[in-house]
Amino acid sequence: MRRVRSGAAALAAALFCVPAAAAPEQAELCGACHGARGVAEMAEVPSLAGQPETFLTLQMILFRERIRRFEPMNAAMQGLRDAEVEALARFYASLPPAQPEAAGDPERTARGRALSAEHRCGVCHRADYAGQNQVPRLSGQREDYLLHAMRDYQAGTRQGTDTSMQAALYGLTERDLADLALYLATVPTSR
Repeated sequence: MRRVRSGAAALAAALFCVPAAAAPEQAELCGACHGARGVAEMAEVPSLAGQPETFLTLQMILFRERIRRFEPMNAAMQGLRDAEVEALARFYASLPPAQPEAAGDPERTARGRALSAEHRCGVCHRADYAGQNQVPRLSGQREDYLLHAMRDYQAGTRQGTDTSMQAALYGLTERDLADLALYLATVPTSR
């Protein structure tokens, strides 16, 4: 009988929780760069809205533990407890993702689409580029941020949990990266 009550209590709690009812206190600080609702307007800053919760949690822990180094993020994450990191991740994951940028040059977009297929970006990031688990959403992300991130991965200056992105981007030219970023930034978002 105790098991039934515990299960019922958990179900009731889950049903009455509103994912984005209130932003965690730390979200105000995050919003200065990443946008009040997680949609960045600053150059080379990623949008957080609609990113997979596991991805967001992992990235914040990597910054907090200084495994990933970018001083503004290292400082912002310093001292956050796991529960606070998880609350921030849950909040941003619950927000509607950023809308894609307007379609750019059709020839470059087609090249980017072909490069994405050739390099199998959809295997990890999913066919709709919505991301999954520890893999980020690319659809609707800022073109300048995507290009910046790919350059960093290719140069080996962006640290993460593995080297799969360095391998995926190996041999791509600057033009390839730019066309790929353009294409990914214009892919329609899905939830």
